[in-house]
Amino acid sequence: MIKIPEVFGELVFGEAVMRERLPKDTFKALKKAIADGKPLELDVANSIANAMKDWAVSKGVTHFTHWFQPMTGATAEKHDSFISPTAEGKIIMEFSGKELIKGEPDASSFPSGGIRLTFEARGYTAWDPTSYAFIKDNALCIPTAFCSYGGEALDKKTPLLRSIDALSEQSLRVLKLFGNSSGAKSVNSTVGPEQEYFLIKKDLYEKRRDLVLTGRTLFGAKPPRGQELEDHYFGAIKSRVADYMAELDTELWKLGILSKTKHNEVAPSQHELAPIYSLVNTATDHNQLVMELMKKIAPKFGLTCLLHEKPFAGINGSGKHNNWSLSTDTGVNLLDPGSSPEENAQFMLFLTAILKAVDDYQDLLRVSVASAGNDHRLGASEAPPAIISVFLGEVLTAIVDSIVDKHAYDKKKESYIEIGVGSLPKIPKDNTDRNRTSPFAFTGNKFEFRMPGSAFSIAGPNFVLNTIVADALGQFADILEKAKDFNKTLKTLISDTLSKHRRIIFNGNGYTDEWVIEAKKRGLLNLTSTMDALPYFIKEKNIELLEKHKILTRKEILSRYDITVETYIKTVRIEALTMIDMSRKAIMPAGEKYLSKLVKTAANKQTLNISSEFEKTMIEKLSSLLVKIYSYTETLEKTLEEAEKQADITNEATFFYSKVIPAMKDLRTVADLLEENTAAKYWPFPDYATLLFSV
Repeated sequence: MIKIPEVFGELVFGEAVMRERLPKDTFKALKKAIADGKPLELDVANSIANAMKDWAVSKGVTHFTHWFQPMTGATAEKHDSFISPTAEGKIIMEFSGKELIKGEPDASSFPSGGIRLTFEARGYTAWDPTSYAFIKDNALCIPTAFCSYGGEALDKKTPLLRSIDALSEQSLRVLKLFGNSSGAKSVNSTVGPEQEYFLIKKDLYEKRRDLVLTGRTLFGAKPPRGQELEDHYFGAIKSRVADYMAELDTELWKLGILSKTKHNEVAPSQHELAPIYSLVNTATDHNQLVMELMKKIAPKFGLTCLLHEKPFAGINGSGKHNNWSLSTDTGVNLLDPGSSPEENAQFMLFLTAILKAVDDYQDLLRVSVASAGNDHRLGASEAPPAIISVFLGEVLTAIVDSIVDKHAYDKKKESYIEIGVGSLPKIPKDNTDRNRTSPFAFTGNKFEFRMPGSAFSIAGPNFVLNTIVADALGQFADILEKAKDFNKTLKTLISDTLSKHRRIIFNGNGYTDEWVIEAKKRGLLNLTSTMDALPYFIKEKNIELLEKHKILTRKEILSRYDITVETYIKTVRIEALTMIDMSRKAIMPAGEKYLSKLVKTAANKQTLNISSEFEKTMIEKLSSLLVKIYSYTETLEKTLEEAEKQADITNEATFFYSKVIPAMKDLRTVADLLEENTAAKYWPFPDYATLLFSV
């Protein structure tokens, strides 16, 4: 039986290992460099590199790699061995400080958004000492940032690291005004990303070309049973899935990842893993490893892990709930209201800053979760709506109202949840319930940002959150630092800001049509698709914000816009081409084969003077559907050709959204009807019922 304390972090070059293996002065120098944000001296880097190598080699490791997160959204690595030749024709195992600090992978094929030309292959990786090195696939993995020859960020990690600095700087300015009683020297965001995913049989997955090529089913008739009975949610975990989860937990624990909770989710074959929160940079690295290991371990159990936001139409898709909070390096959670939030001025100021940030930058938050895959779930009454709003709960909303409307807060007596069983105690109510329809919900001492898709890197949403909150805190600090009467200025600042931004607070059901109408009256944005949202990324106010806090330069912003648009185009194009391929090579031939069988049967019945009304009706129906499928397939192909003729990538992406996707929907509709009317033995793919209920 696994002993968790013994295996936890055994593959991580963490603080305990460093204390043991590094000279004391080297360890102190490293800690100081991290705290001060300063580069290491070469002799210190050499000492760390040698200790890292010795530790890794003692565990059988032969190679090292700079592990980074390019703009593909996945991770990348190039493995080099530790071997170095000697004059005697032998080898020694070496790893230098220079190799630790900087690497030079070929960058030619990574997305750059025009920052560099394809023939300019040089790119650099730079060690991120704030995230521990670890062992994976017999290689020492060193978390790094990735930049171009000119120093521009080409990855997800760099803007996140920059946003951490910006958030800490502005938060400390505010804490200083309140006396900074904890003695904090830094403030960071902490994150616990809940990861949803599907597990299906591997052999069935391999029979679905759409799943293999795109990660989602492009065709598939609705099964007789979906999630209507709501019996899968939190239900007993099947043995094969439980075994998979057990191995996944073990491998995650070895990497120091705080895997805590696992359960069945709402849809059949859907599950969730939730970790304990950690610092945002570490949490981001860990979530990338979680997704990688989920996919890597599944085949051992005859399974395939699907991380697409919407693998199956008609049932819930998968998200990644980003539980975000603010904590000092002394362990103080700045979003903990305490027992009397109305009396906690510091908490109220941070809360007010967050409300202001979310309201001012609804567009940036929406952009941070925009993708072709996520478009299938946002606003679909299974995930938060595309309208950004904040859920505060009854108590905090009442406090906000009392401040804005200038009346005394009526503090209610502590309330309890009545269970209705005499032998059980009453349970004190939390300050807030949960609102699963809210995109950004306060849940006691953190905010749950529910919009990111399951396949997302959380780096994007979190660098945006960090930056917009840093900006609001900076504006507050500018005002309060000049105040002659701090308390009076603070009271006015909170009241005026809440009055202006109270519109972003919504505690009701975000799935209703009434909320869409109400949100419009409030002036809130409703960016229903990626192509509605993306143009806001390059709005001047957003460029100015990101440049002001040194998160991204204008050049880097424009490059990321281009990368995101190009990714959208490529994603939808691959899906459309896959549909055309499946339609011509599998669906139409299957329909024709079944049609031929019916024609023969009808002819045989006629010779025997037996009624063939059923066959005649079905022949007519199938013939009509096949004609439509052929027509819609041809239309989709021609629409794709037209997309290629658009003037620029923005026009092309808009064309894909407005023309190609509707053509794909038309083809799917008739193909799914054909599936419903074709004998199962003739249909070329595993159907939804088989995919979802066979594990």
